[in-house]
Amino acid sequence: MLHQLKNGSCTVQELYAQCANRVQVIKSLNAYIRVTDEVSQVQLQESTTRYLKGTTRPMEGIPIAIKDNFCTKNITTTCASKMLENFVPTYNATVVERLLDSGAILMGKTNLDEFGMGSGTTESIFGPTKNIWGSNLISKANVIDNKVSGSQSDDFCIAGGSSGGSAVAVAAGSCSVALGSDTGGSVRNPASYCGVVGFKPSYGSISRYGLIPLVNSMDVPGILARTVGDCRSVFEVIKGCDPKDSTTLQRPLNKSKTKRSSNKFDKLCVGIPKEFYCPGLSSEVIDAWKDVADLLENSGFRVIQVSLPHTSYSIACYSVLNPCEVASNMARYDGLRYGYRATGKDLNSTESLYAANRSHALNQIVRGRILAGNYFLLKENYDKYFVQALKLRRLIYDDYIKMWSTGVDILLTPVTLSDAPLFSEFTEKDSRAQSADQDYCTQPANMAGIPALSLPVRLSKRNLPLSLQLMAPHFDDETLLDVAHLLEKELNFTHPTVKVA
Repeated sequence: MLHQLKNGSCTVQELYAQCANRVQVIKSLNAYIRVTDEVSQVQLQESTTRYLKGTTRPMEGIPIAIKDNFCTKNITTTCASKMLENFVPTYNATVVERLLDSGAILMGKTNLDEFGMGSGTTESIFGPTKNIWGSNLISKANVIDNKVSGSQSDDFCIAGGSSGGSAVAVAAGSCSVALGSDTGGSVRNPASYCGVVGFKPSYGSISRYGLIPLVNSMDVPGILARTVGDCRSVFEVIKGCDPKDSTTLQRPLNKSKTKRSSNKFDKLCVGIPKEFYCPGLSSEVIDAWKDVADLLENSGFRVIQVSLPHTSYSIACYSVLNPCEVASNMARYDGLRYGYRATGKDLNSTESLYAANRSHALNQIVRGRILAGNYFLLKENYDKYFVQALKLRRLIYDDYIKMWSTGVDILLTPVTLSDAPLFSEFTEKDSRAQSADQDYCTQPANMAGIPALSLPVRLSKRNLPLSLQLMAPHFDDETLLDVAHLLEKELNFTHPTVKVA
């Protein structure tokens, strides 16, 4: 959509009207928690004026959506939790501020799993988000049969998570691009299921200021868009050092010394990690993986098998580190300074008030992680669990450092084990089992802090998107985007056409 404005094929008003229409059309999918009509109308008028005067900014008139765990000034930010259902920030997150200052138009705030703890966007106080693929909102011209085999009339394909609302908003064309957050795959997972591009930049390349934290050492603001080019345009605007976030670094984001041709792939080495052939990986994903590897090799890449021996331990490591940081971050939600506050005659002590606030306002998954984190951090358990997990994380990181040193430029792996499961199938497993399945291929990139991108490849037999993941060395984001763009042109994935209201 970004190129439509730049090449003059549509006006700001036309693009906005198209997106606003689709916001209404997809209401039943529950992608948006809050639609910001009043705000967007003001921004539309400013963008229209700037186009007339010839004073446009890099993102002028581009409709965007923001995951509801990024602070937005004077707009309620809930994290899809009762704890923050009335929380109105007094400032914008840095990434939001940079987009708005560049002329973007905010369409609304999108749904997520409560505080980002989930992998399906099924754990929100506002209800689950439904995937547009497999729904009756897609024009039948897109697929042979819209009906997903084995589904009941009231069942639906999950959107993935925790940034599922943002992924559906982009897939449906209700915005050009959307922001999500990625801690263990929360941008790439829904991007894979919804057939859009999901980009997790290098840790430290984008400010986390104003992103309500889940796991500080792994959280990265991510970008969802229909094309790699749109991802790159947003990345150019929001990247860079921020004095409000000490974890951001002012560094070049292209370390590759290999000259890349604009016409074909050449002289780059792609690694295929053997450990990503994991249990439960569907035959369709394996076939897509092999076909794309062959495509790369035929296009000039050198494709080799590589090993990342500690990959299988990443989920176990994450299962300790995540609750530990969650326990620390969630300590602020006590109901005294801000957030939900319980009432009742029995609340006659600080301890009883804390307990009531949290039991009423946080779901079972969030409370469970707080409990597990505090257990791991007990004095008698600290060395046994937390320290050991940190050592294991270092081994995972070292695997990537050693592998990059052999001359590998890019990794090609699956994103998810299959296409989007049905809600009924997904909810048969508890959160721990879901995480083990959903995050296996995505979590290691967060452990290592490297950039990773989910790219739609083809449709499955059920007419649902199948995607693959590209990864690059730390701070080599531009090389990753270059390769993804070249591959995108070869694959030519077709996005869904949404029925007009």
